[in-house]
This record gives sequence, C-alpha cells and structure tokens, in this order.
Amino acid sequence: MAEEIVEQGYRELADTILEHNPGVDLGRVRAAFEVADLAHAGQRRKAGTPYVTHCVAAAQICAEMGLDEDSVVAALLHDCIEDTSLTHDDIARQFGTEVADIVEGVTKLTRVHFTNREDEQMENLRKMLMAMAKDIRVILIKIADRLHNMRTMEYMVPSKQLEKSMETMEIYAPIAHRLGLQRVKWELEDLALKYIDPDGYQEITRYLEEKADTLNAFMSEVQKKITDRLTEYGITATVQSRIKHTYSIYRKMYAQKLTVDGVFDLCAFRVIVDNIADCYNVLGHIHDMYRPVPGRFKDYVASPKPNGYQSVQTTVIGEEGIMFEVQIRTWEMHRTAEYGIAAHWKYKSGEAGVRAGDEEKFAWIRRLLEAQQDSDAGEFVHDLKMDMFDDEVFVFTPQGDVVNLPAGACPIDFAYGIHSAVGNSMIGAKVNGRIVPFDYTLQNGDIVDILTSKSAPGPSRDWMNLCKSNAARTKIRQWFKKERRDENILRGREMFEGELRRAGLSMNYLNDEELLDTCLRKLAVNSLDDLFATIGYGGITSTRAVNRFRDEIARAAKQSSQKTALDKLNEAAERRSTKTGKAVNGVLVEGMENCLIKFSRCCTPVPGDPIVGYITRGQGVSVHREDCPNYLNNVKEDGEDRWISVEWADATTGLYSTTLRILARDRNGLVLDIATVLNTLTAKVDSLNARRLPDGNAMVHITLEVADLTTLKIIIARLRAVGGVRQIERGNG
Repeated sequence: MAEEIVEQGYRELADTILEHNPGVDLGRVRAAFEVADLAHAGQRRKAGTPYVTHCVAAAQICAEMGLDEDSVVAALLHDCIEDTSLTHDDIARQFGTEVADIVEGVTKLTRVHFTNREDEQMENLRKMLMAMAKDIRVILIKIADRLHNMRTMEYMVPSKQLEKSMETMEIYAPIAHRLGLQRVKWELEDLALKYIDPDGYQEITRYLEEKADTLNAFMSEVQKKITDRLTEYGITATVQSRIKHTYSIYRKMYAQKLTVDGVFDLCAFRVIVDNIADCYNVLGHIHDMYRPVPGRFKDYVASPKPNGYQSVQTTVIGEEGIMFEVQIRTWEMHRTAEYGIAAHWKYKSGEAGVRAGDEEKFAWIRRLLEAQQDSDAGEFVHDLKMDMFDDEVFVFTPQGDVVNLPAGACPIDFAYGIHSAVGNSMIGAKVNGRIVPFDYTLQNGDIVDILTSKSAPGPSRDWMNLCKSNAARTKIRQWFKKERRDENILRGREMFEGELRRAGLSMNYLNDEELLDTCLRKLAVNSLDDLFATIGYGGITSTRAVNRFRDEIARAAKQSSQKTALDKLNEAAERRSTKTGKAVNGVLVEGMENCLIKFSRCCTPVPGDPIVGYITRGQGVSVHREDCPNYLNNVKEDGEDRWISVEWADATTGLYSTTLRILARDRNGLVLDIATVLNTLTAKVDSLNARRLPDGNAMVHITLEVADLTTLKIIIARLRAVGGVRQIERGNG
C-alpha cells in the first residue's frame, strides 16, 4: 500500500512536469526520486506515510511553478543532506554540482538554533536573503517545502502547529509576497490562520459555505455580462471569478471592525487580454457597466509593484449594491502574478546566475542585507515585515523616473531612496513645485524635488521617526554612527540610565566586572562606550540592553541565593520526611501515599502557587490554589475534614496545564500580536481562542503548559504589554 502511494505521487509529478516543462529529462528526475526513496527508507512522516512522499510533494509544487529540471531534482533531494547519510559530494557526483549546491543551500536554512526568538528570526531571514542573492531557487524550494508542511500540519501537536504557523505568517508568507508568488502566499496565510485563530477561521469558512450558492450565482451572472460586453465590442478576453481568500477577509474584518457578514467585496474578477491597450479598453467598459468606488482604482501596469506584479485594478458596485474587485492584465502579467519570479526565472543546462536585466529585480535583497548589518534583531525583523507587507506609493523624480516607496512615506524616504548623499545633504523638498514640510505624506503621482546643500548639517535624529522605509532609517543610523560618536555616547548613556531606572536597577551593577563583561559580550560590543554609542545611533534599543543586564543580574542573584536557601530546603525536607506520602505529579499529600492527584480546572495551579487539596469521592485529591473561589466559598460548607494540606515537591518535573483569560480592546491584529508574544517566549500553547464582545472588547482564552509560577508570571507580564490588553485572569472562570 505504501509503495502504491509513493508511486502514484511520482506519476502525478511526472504528468505535472510534462504539462509545464516538457523539455525536462524525466530519466534524471526518476533517478533523483529513487535516490531519495532509498535514502529516506524507513523514515515516516507524522501522518504515517513514507517520508519520501513529502519530497515528491515539494517537487510537485516546484513543477507547478514551472521551475527548471535542476529545481525539481533538488526538491526531491532537499532533505537528503540533513536527514540521511548522503553528502554534498554524493549528490554532486550523480546530479551535478549545481543541484548539490541548491540542496546544501536549503539544508543550511534550518541548521542554526538560538535561545532568543528575535535573534533566531533575524538570522533565518538573513540566511534566506543571502540564499536568494546567490540562487533564488533555494528559496523557491524552501517555500515549497513549507507549503507542504503546512498542508499536513494537522498531524502535529497544537504547540508545534502554532509555532510553525506564526513563523509562516511572519517570514514565509511575506517572502512569497515579495517574490510575487501570489497563489502560494494566499495558501500559506490561510493555512497559518487556521491554527493561529481557529475560531476566526471557522467563522469565515462556515459563512462562505452557507453563502456559496448565492455567491456562485452572482459571480456567474457578472462573469457572463462582462464576457458578453467584451465579445460585442470585439475584445478577445478570458474572464475568471473567485471568492477572496480567507485571510484577506479576516484582515478586513479586523481592520474595519466588521463581522463577516459586513464584508461586502467578497468576490473578485479577473479579465485577461492579449495586449496592454486592451487593458485600458476593458477598464472603460467595466466603468461604463458598473459604478466605480472612488479611491479604489490602481494602475500597476504603468507603475508595477516591486515584486513585478502588474494589473489595472478597480472596485465597482453592481446593480444589487454588491461591491467587487476587477483585475485586468495581459497573459504575461497573469503568469507573473500567479508564479512571480518563478514565471520568468527559467534555467537551462549550463546557464546559471541572474540574467541580464534581472539585477534591479533583486536590488531589494541587497538593500535588506545591508540594512540588517546595523539593526537590532527585533527592529530588523519588524522593519522587514513592514517593508514586505506594506502597500506602495509611486512618485516621480523631476526627470520623470518612477520611485516606489512604502505607503505613508515622506520626502526623507524619497531622498534616501535616491542616494545616501542626497538624504544626508537634504535641506528641504518640493512636491509638485511647492515647498512641503519633511513630514508631508507623499501621494501617488507626486513629483518630488529634493533641495540639497553642501553645507547641510546632516540628518536629524527626528527623521528616523518620520520616515517609513527601513532603508532610510538604516542610512540615517549609519551617518550618526560614523559622524557623531561622542554625541552618540552621551545620548546613549542617558537612554540607558533612564531605562535602568524604569527597570528598578542601579548603575552600581556596572561595577561588577564579571557581570559587565558577560553582558557586553552577549550584546556584541567591546566596551561600555561602544554600547552607549550603539544605543545613541539606534543600532540597539536601550530596552534590549537593559533586559540583557537584568537577565544576567537575575541569573547571578539566583546562583548566590542557592547557597543561602540550602538550609531552608534541608529543613523543609526534614519536615516532609516526618510525613507519610510520596510525591504524585509533583504534589505531596499529608497523610496519604500514592493517592490519585488531579489539578482543578477552575484555578489551574502550577508549581509555586500556594495550594490546598480537596478529597473527592472515588477520584482522589483535587488540587486547588488557596485563592481559588471554589475553595474560599466552600471550605466552611464542605467542612474542614475534606480540605487537606498538600504542597509541591522539592523539584517538580514536566509541564503543568493552566489557562488565561485576556480581556482586550477589539482591534485589528490582536490575536496575531498575542500569538507572536507567546511564540517569542517559546510558550507551549495547547489552544488559543478569541471572540468578540458586544461592548467593543474581545475575550481571548489561552490554554498553555508551564514549568512553574515564575515562567507563568513572565508570560503574563509580556502579554500585559500587548496593545489594548485591559485585564488578564487565570483559570477558566
């Protein structure tokens, strides 16, 4: 049976290859399949299927993208170096150095592990960007690998589902977007949302299933009307319709504070024509047939997105009062929109590297690599996500050249987008011939002229708060790093001392040479002056620096207190030795041995909580927190004899399930922000559910497993810092 599944998968792969790229040598592909099958023999997926089915599935996705022969072969072998005895040399001997290099590139993306989540994300992103700059196929295969893993995520434990889904939403979906892999990006987002906010996902999918007949009838009618109109006027076109993907509906619901039945533009239509002139002809007919929505027209044909996407987009209102979007594009634009960089990245035997004219397409990779060199990890990850997700604004130089910037950009972004020297010598800006302030928000079509002077004092620190692009902030930081070291040291020291005071710490800790050396080494600086200078020019935040000192101080304090606490521990052990009983699930019960222990769901105690036991009929002892309402309300009614003394053992092992209820202002991205905090803390989350309340708030229920009360308090403290959180309570309540 297993062999049949594997062979069937390969046959489907071969059919897909012949459909998209008939020139591929199927003999070479078959050889790669057999090598992978043999190398992974005995290995199984969580679903119980042979591991090679994953390799075939990743190759299938690459084949659907229309990737070349080497890409499909490398996709089949992509886990061999990491998970089997095969080496780079083994693969190179049979399939060539190029395939071996791609496989090794994919392997390197998953090898490094970090204790700090932000550092791990930055390093993974940096490695991906470097891999893209060297050979884009490495990332395309890695995205295919992640897409199939997300498709089979139901076989993973809930904590792993949430962790991988957050990583997919934060890293893989934005990179797919930046590479123009629109279809892949949509599927990654929908699959990730399924595990990040299962209730929200189910609400939308249920609604779409209920409305399927109505929506399909509406789309068929509109599709026919547009087709008939264009045929009447002799325009050759293919009209397609679809329901928008789940995550785009989800984002709109939270952005505009809507329920799912309040989202009107659920349908989208695509008109594909033979040439650019017909794009604009079709637009005229659409606007004649339906009323356009003001402000919802975008011309990405004249000004393509950075990822190569081109279409004329408009939103109109039908006769039934239903809004819908129409995208108009040529067939070439359609292929690029569906498969992005993969649509025109065609490798041939003996041809490697970037083709002529492609260099500018990948200039953004080079800029991002430069940006990360002077960024704090958290800031780099945040800025990269913003750069990848933000919509663009298109403006012009006085010479008519198009410059695309993040939405909300100001003249400072434009100046540094032209060149660092232009930004550093900027003294003013004209937009459409008129002087504007530095914080002016650029609009599509603006003509921007930067005024410069050789005697300009250089950028102001306030500029970093005004500009929107990561590239501009990086260049400003670089200027301050180079030109104003003394000023940076003074400024950085003030910021560091202020943050120390807020954290309740003293500068006296800096006199501890061992502590200081450890902190400076972990912050990758050589001296306190270097640290202050780095804070001063924005290379690292004062909060992160102080957090590092606080963590080391806490660790040192814990070590020093262990000796003083030893006597107390011995005394406690002596006290317990006089009692009968043996620890069960980390709990000692007075006067009982090996009794059944269960933890109450009403208050979900964890090690470190003061606890009390309740003798239940036939079910052993139920452990409650001493501040549990059930204990406080019932202790007199049930009688003292059923409430007994229990305590935690000296050393508890394993994890303990507990629950949190978060009351927060209902806003866009609330669940994602909460999930991001939990993911950053590597919390083991079993479930996370959210629901809207009628008063404009939202209630989020989280079930997670922690080792002790200290860990739980850290998680609660970080969750309190999430924007809009009003109250956090423990227990199911």
